[in-house]
Amino acid sequence: SALNLLVLRAENPDQLAAFYAHLGLSFQREQHGRGLPHHASRTGGSVFEIYPCVNPSEATTNTRIGFQVASIDAVISACAAPVLSKPKVTPWGKRAVIQDPEGHKVELVEIVD
Repeated sequence: SALNLLVLRAENPDQLAAFYAHLGLSFQREQHGRGLPHHASRTGGSVFEIYPCVNPSEATTNTRIGFQVASIDAVISACAAPVLSKPKVTPWGKRAVIQDPEGHKVELVEIVD
């Protein structure tokens, strides 16, 4: 099996899509039938969607997601996001955790040779 869909809910979907664009995601506006307009990005065989959060019970702020990036320092600088765990070298590569504008924890990993 393989992950093929991740959906985040946001109070400000446009701001959140702009944040994830700094990680290299490219979003298009979509709407399926009578569903809510949202942002969608296709990456690595998966779809990453950002929907408006219209009901507090649908909040996804406890979701933690991770991305492999070319440069953690460049992403942190571009995003100007709160750093929850400073960059450090681990057995899995250089790793840091930042927080997106909606409060999701975002783990960044940079492969170090």
